[in-house]
Amino acid sequence: MVTRSRTVLAALVLLGSVGDAAAAEPPSAQGPAQSCHNPDALGVSRTIEVGGAPELGLKTYPRTLDLRDHEVVLTFDDGPWGPTTPDVLAALAAQCVKATFFLIGRNAQAHPELVRREVAEGHTVGHHTFDHPGVTLRNMSAEAGIEDIEHGMRVDDRAAGDEPWTGTPRVPFFRYPGFGDSPGSLAWLKARGVAVFGADLWASDWIPMTPDAELDLLMGRLRGAGRGIILLHDIKRQTADMLPRFLSALKAEGFHVVRIVPGGTATPTRDAPAGWSSETDRTLAHLWPKARAEIRAEARPVAPRAAAPAGDAAAGLKPSVE
Repeated sequence: MVTRSRTVLAALVLLGSVGDAAAAEPPSAQGPAQSCHNPDALGVSRTIEVGGAPELGLKTYPRTLDLRDHEVVLTFDDGPWGPTTPDVLAALAAQCVKATFFLIGRNAQAHPELVRREVAEGHTVGHHTFDHPGVTLRNMSAEAGIEDIEHGMRVDDRAAGDEPWTGTPRVPFFRYPGFGDSPGSLAWLKARGVAVFGADLWASDWIPMTPDAELDLLMGRLRGAGRGIILLHDIKRQTADMLPRFLSALKAEGFHVVRIVPGGTATPTRDAPAGWSSETDRTLAHLWPKARAEIRAEARPVAPRAAAPAGDAAAGLKPSVE
């Protein structure tokens, strides 16, 4: 049973070059996408190499990837998860689309076969801490946060088949749980050349809704934004069921999927519009004092981890729709 404090803390999720040189290419030109046998597939329009350890995503940072109009990057958090991740991978494969998966270490440890499948199918596999703490790393000590980050990277890479751990992740991409970063952990990541990803828009798939409602919500937001890094969760059944129609809608409305991979050079970015402010900062400033008071008042044991997939989307929150 999710306590009141965990429900509040879970709401933190709401916070929630090759790229320039490569003109739009047919799916068959994109490496692993050569195996696609669907001539009408959405595919991957181009690949962007991300290097230089940037901090990206307008929900948290004042810059994002320099995407063209009607370009999107698909990202999935909190997996892998046995009941849903295979369906997400099947939907992506049917449309020859590549995505980025930010893994929770203990889920990767439980499902290494799915991590290896993601890698084998040409997806980018990044990191999302080992334990996805109930509070964000912003409210932990730098030492504890860094330990959780590095532990997750080590376990993710082991699940992907990389041994031994060298101290550097195979894919230097990271996303903070709830987008709650901290100066100490940001400095640690930058020193190791790790890019930090927020998001530009989200599917709000932590809110229980039908796949049809999620599709309408996401496409409405995407039409308004015109482009961006999209946050979804591959542990959510409604998202797995929605995804085939979402990919079809992207193609029908002229959107193009961009694949992101690690690269050695600084990545071109697009600055936030005038008057920008961090939605992460605003939300955390509002939620954390209340959550901290509830934590002090409720000294209840945490539910067994095996009961549900780790992550924001498993915590049962019901925030208002953006």
